[in-house]
Amino acid sequence: MRFAPVVTVALAVGLLAALAGSVAPARVAPRAERAPDGFVALREVAPLIQQDIRYAGDDNFVGEPIDGYQEAECLLAEEAARALERVRAALADDGLGLRVYDCYRPQRAVDHFLRWAKDPDATERRADFYPEVPKDRLFDEGYLAARSGHSGGGTVDLTLLGPGGEAVDMGTPFDFFDPASHPDSDAPDREQRRARERLRNAMDEEGFAPIDTEWWHFTYGQEPYPDEHFDFPVERAALGTE
Repeated sequence: MRFAPVVTVALAVGLLAALAGSVAPARVAPRAERAPDGFVALREVAPLIQQDIRYAGDDNFVGEPIDGYQEAECLLAEEAARALERVRAALADDGLGLRVYDCYRPQRAVDHFLRWAKDPDATERRADFYPEVPKDRLFDEGYLAARSGHSGGGTVDLTLLGPGGEAVDMGTPFDFFDPASHPDSDAPDREQRRARERLRNAMDEEGFAPIDTEWWHFTYGQEPYPDEHFDFPVERAALGTE
Protein backbone atom coordinates (compact mmCIF):
# COMPACT_ATOMS: atom_id res chain seq x y z
CA MET A 1 0.00 0.00 0.00
CA ARG A 2 1.36 3.48 -0.91
CA PHE A 3 0.96 6.42 1.45
CA ALA A 4 0.85 10.12 0.53
CA PRO A 5 3.96 12.03 1.59
CA VAL A 6 3.65 13.86 4.89
CA VAL A 7 3.94 17.23 3.16
CA THR A 8 1.04 16.41 0.86
CA VAL A 9 -1.14 15.34 3.77
CA ALA A 10 -0.26 18.47 5.71
CA LEU A 11 -1.14 20.68 2.75
CA ALA A 12 -4.46 18.89 2.33
CA VAL A 13 -5.31 19.31 5.99
CA GLY A 14 -4.39 22.97 5.85
CA LEU A 15 -6.56 23.53 2.78
CA LEU A 16 -9.54 21.87 4.44
CA ALA A 17 -9.07 24.00 7.54
CA ALA A 18 -8.89 27.15 5.44
CA LEU A 19 -12.06 26.21 3.60
CA ALA A 20 -13.88 25.46 6.85
CA GLY A 21 -12.80 28.81 8.27
CA SER A 22 -14.09 30.64 5.22
CA VAL A 23 -17.67 29.50 5.78
CA ALA A 24 -19.72 32.26 7.37
CA PRO A 25 -21.20 31.25 10.73
CA ALA A 26 -24.96 31.01 11.07
CA ARG A 27 -26.47 34.20 12.46
CA VAL A 28 -28.28 34.19 15.77
CA ALA A 29 -31.22 36.58 15.60
CA PRO A 30 -31.98 38.72 18.66
CA ARG A 31 -34.75 37.65 20.99
CA ALA A 32 -38.10 38.66 19.55
CA GLU A 33 -41.80 38.18 20.14
CA ARG A 34 -42.81 37.82 16.49
CA ALA A 35 -41.77 35.37 13.82
CA PRO A 36 -40.42 36.62 10.50
CA ASP A 37 -42.66 36.44 7.47
CA GLY A 38 -43.11 32.96 6.10
CA PHE A 39 -43.69 30.95 9.28
CA VAL A 40 -46.96 29.08 9.78
CA ALA A 41 -48.64 26.84 12.32
CA LEU A 42 -48.48 23.31 10.95
CA ARG A 43 -52.08 22.60 11.94
CA GLU A 44 -53.22 25.30 9.50
CA VAL A 45 -51.41 23.60 6.61
CA ALA A 46 -51.60 19.95 7.65
CA PRO A 47 -54.34 19.40 10.24
CA LEU A 48 -54.14 15.60 9.88
CA ILE A 49 -50.56 15.44 11.17
CA GLN A 50 -50.64 14.63 14.88
CA GLN A 51 -48.67 16.79 17.30
CA ASP A 52 -46.99 15.78 20.56
CA ILE A 53 -44.68 18.69 21.29
CA ARG A 54 -42.61 17.24 24.10
CA TYR A 55 -40.64 20.34 25.08
CA ALA A 56 -43.80 22.21 26.04
CA GLY A 57 -44.24 19.80 28.97
CA ASP A 58 -42.08 17.68 31.24
CA ASP A 59 -41.96 14.47 29.16
CA ASN A 60 -38.46 15.16 27.83
CA PHE A 61 -34.82 14.54 28.70
CA VAL A 62 -34.60 17.67 30.87
CA GLY A 63 -37.75 16.76 32.80
CA GLU A 64 -39.42 20.18 32.70
CA PRO A 65 -40.99 22.60 30.19
CA ILE A 66 -38.30 24.18 28.04
CA ASP A 67 -37.83 27.93 27.74
CA GLY A 68 -39.68 29.44 24.81
CA TYR A 69 -42.33 26.75 24.42
CA GLN A 70 -45.33 28.83 25.39
CA GLU A 71 -47.70 26.45 23.58
CA ALA A 72 -47.55 22.83 22.44
CA GLU A 73 -47.58 23.94 18.83
CA CYS A 74 -45.59 23.04 15.72
CA LEU A 75 -44.39 26.14 13.89
CA LEU A 76 -42.44 25.82 10.64
CA ALA A 77 -41.34 27.78 7.62
CA GLU A 78 -44.26 27.51 5.22
CA GLU A 79 -42.27 25.69 2.52
CA ALA A 80 -41.27 22.98 4.99
CA ALA A 81 -44.80 22.70 6.35
CA ARG A 82 -46.30 22.20 2.89
CA ALA A 83 -43.63 19.65 1.99
CA LEU A 84 -44.43 17.77 5.19
CA GLU A 85 -48.10 17.71 4.25
CA ARG A 86 -47.12 16.12 0.94
CA VAL A 87 -45.23 13.46 2.89
CA ARG A 88 -48.33 12.78 4.97
CA ALA A 89 -50.54 12.53 1.91
CA ALA A 90 -48.20 10.03 0.27
CA LEU A 91 -48.04 7.89 3.41
CA ALA A 92 -51.82 7.99 3.75
CA ASP A 93 -52.07 5.96 0.54
CA ASP A 94 -50.53 3.09 2.55
CA GLY A 95 -52.67 3.71 5.63
CA LEU A 96 -49.84 5.43 7.51
CA GLY A 97 -49.62 8.81 9.24
CA LEU A 98 -47.21 11.19 10.95
CA ARG A 99 -46.73 12.56 14.45
CA VAL A 100 -44.38 15.48 15.10
CA TYR A 101 -42.46 15.86 18.36
CA ASP A 102 -40.59 19.09 17.65
CA CYS A 103 -40.48 21.67 14.87
CA TYR A 104 -39.17 25.25 15.13
CA ARG A 105 -37.09 25.58 18.31
CA PRO A 106 -36.13 29.03 19.64
CA GLN A 107 -32.53 29.76 20.57
CA ARG A 108 -33.63 30.35 24.17
CA ALA A 109 -34.66 26.69 24.30
CA VAL A 110 -31.24 25.62 23.03
CA ASP A 111 -29.68 27.82 25.73
CA HIS A 112 -31.85 25.99 28.29
CA PHE A 113 -30.35 22.70 27.06
CA LEU A 114 -26.86 24.17 27.48
CA ARG A 115 -27.53 25.19 31.08
CA TRP A 116 -28.95 21.75 31.81
CA ALA A 117 -25.91 20.07 30.27
CA LYS A 118 -23.58 22.01 32.59
CA ASP A 119 -25.43 20.82 35.72
CA PRO A 120 -23.92 17.44 36.69
CA ASP A 121 -26.72 16.77 39.17
CA ALA A 122 -29.60 17.17 36.68
CA THR A 123 -29.85 13.52 35.63
CA GLU A 124 -33.39 12.63 36.72
CA ARG A 125 -34.38 11.33 33.26
CA ARG A 126 -31.17 9.54 32.40
CA ALA A 127 -32.68 6.04 32.53
CA ASP A 128 -35.34 7.06 30.01
CA PHE A 129 -33.29 9.08 27.54
CA TYR A 130 -29.51 8.47 27.80
CA PRO A 131 -28.81 5.38 29.92
CA GLU A 132 -25.52 4.48 28.20
CA VAL A 133 -24.11 7.78 26.90
CA PRO A 134 -22.59 10.01 29.63
CA LYS A 135 -24.40 13.30 29.91
CA ASP A 136 -21.22 15.28 29.29
CA ARG A 137 -20.84 13.50 25.92
CA LEU A 138 -24.27 14.37 24.49
CA PHE A 139 -23.00 17.44 22.65
CA ASP A 140 -19.73 15.85 21.52
CA GLU A 141 -21.54 12.83 20.08
CA GLY A 142 -23.99 14.93 18.08
CA TYR A 143 -27.25 14.44 19.99
CA LEU A 144 -27.41 18.09 21.07
CA ALA A 145 -25.96 21.25 19.55
CA ALA A 146 -25.29 24.79 20.76
CA ARG A 147 -26.83 26.02 17.50
CA SER A 148 -29.74 23.88 16.38
CA GLY A 149 -31.01 23.51 12.83
CA HIS A 150 -34.49 23.56 14.33
CA SER A 151 -34.08 27.29 14.99
CA GLY A 152 -34.28 28.09 11.28
CA GLY A 153 -37.76 26.64 10.93
CA GLY A 154 -36.97 23.91 8.41
CA THR A 155 -36.20 20.97 10.69
CA VAL A 156 -38.68 18.54 12.22
CA ASP A 157 -38.58 15.56 14.60
CA LEU A 158 -41.28 13.00 13.87
CA THR A 159 -42.36 9.38 13.66
CA LEU A 160 -44.66 7.12 11.68
CA LEU A 161 -48.18 6.21 12.75
CA GLY A 162 -49.86 2.93 11.93
CA PRO A 163 -53.35 2.47 10.43
CA GLY A 164 -54.96 2.77 13.86
CA GLY A 165 -53.14 5.99 14.73
CA GLU A 166 -50.62 4.25 16.98
CA ALA A 167 -46.93 5.12 16.91
CA VAL A 168 -44.98 2.58 14.86
CA ASP A 169 -42.20 0.77 16.73
CA MET A 170 -38.98 2.34 15.44
CA GLY A 171 -36.65 0.46 17.77
CA THR A 172 -36.06 3.36 20.19
CA PRO A 173 -38.25 6.21 21.44
CA PHE A 174 -37.89 9.83 20.35
CA ASP A 175 -34.91 11.60 21.94
CA PHE A 176 -33.31 8.34 23.05
CA PHE A 177 -29.68 9.43 22.91
CA ASP A 178 -27.89 6.21 22.10
CA PRO A 179 -26.16 4.54 19.13
CA ALA A 180 -29.28 2.37 18.77
CA SER A 181 -31.08 5.51 17.55
CA HIS A 182 -28.70 5.98 14.63
CA PRO A 183 -30.69 5.43 11.42
CA ASP A 184 -28.31 2.71 10.25
CA SER A 185 -27.97 0.93 13.60
CA ASP A 186 -28.16 -2.87 13.59
CA ALA A 187 -29.72 -2.88 17.06
CA PRO A 188 -33.37 -2.67 15.91
CA ASP A 189 -34.99 -5.82 14.55
CA ARG A 190 -35.93 -6.28 10.91
CA GLU A 191 -39.39 -4.71 11.16
CA GLN A 192 -38.08 -1.72 13.09
CA ARG A 193 -35.38 -1.12 10.49
CA ARG A 194 -37.99 -1.37 7.74
CA ALA A 195 -40.11 1.24 9.53
CA ARG A 196 -37.15 3.62 9.73
CA GLU A 197 -36.44 3.09 6.06
CA ARG A 198 -40.09 3.75 5.19
CA LEU A 199 -40.03 7.06 7.03
CA ARG A 200 -36.68 8.05 5.57
CA ASN A 201 -37.75 7.25 2.02
CA ALA A 202 -41.01 9.19 2.37
CA MET A 203 -39.17 12.23 3.71
CA ASP A 204 -36.49 11.99 1.04
CA GLU A 205 -39.13 12.04 -1.69
CA GLU A 206 -40.10 15.56 -0.60
CA GLY A 207 -36.59 16.87 -0.06
CA PHE A 208 -36.03 16.24 3.64
CA ALA A 209 -32.51 15.06 4.59
CA PRO A 210 -31.73 12.89 7.65
CA ILE A 211 -28.79 13.03 10.03
CA ASP A 212 -26.67 10.08 11.13
CA THR A 213 -27.43 10.16 14.87
CA GLU A 214 -31.26 10.32 15.13
CA TRP A 215 -33.81 8.42 13.05
CA TRP A 216 -36.51 11.02 13.83
CA HIS A 217 -34.65 14.17 12.66
CA PHE A 218 -35.03 15.64 9.14
CA THR A 219 -34.25 19.01 7.54
CA TYR A 220 -35.98 20.41 4.47
CA GLY A 221 -33.42 20.99 1.75
CA GLN A 222 -35.07 24.16 0.45
CA GLU A 223 -35.63 25.81 3.83
CA PRO A 224 -35.71 29.59 3.40
CA TYR A 225 -33.58 30.44 6.46
CA PRO A 226 -30.67 27.93 6.49
CA ASP A 227 -28.23 30.41 8.08
CA GLU A 228 -30.52 31.87 10.74
CA HIS A 229 -31.21 30.90 14.34
CA PHE A 230 -34.38 32.65 15.43
CA ASP A 231 -35.45 33.34 18.99
CA PHE A 232 -39.18 34.05 19.06
CA PRO A 233 -41.46 31.94 21.31
CA VAL A 234 -43.35 28.87 20.20
CA GLU A 235 -46.90 30.19 20.23
CA ARG A 236 -49.39 31.03 17.53
CA ALA A 237 -49.47 34.66 18.67
CA ALA A 238 -45.87 34.97 17.46
CA LEU A 239 -47.18 34.52 13.91
CA GLY A 240 -49.37 37.60 14.20
CA THR A 241 -52.49 35.58 13.39
CA GLU A 242 -54.19 35.95 16.76
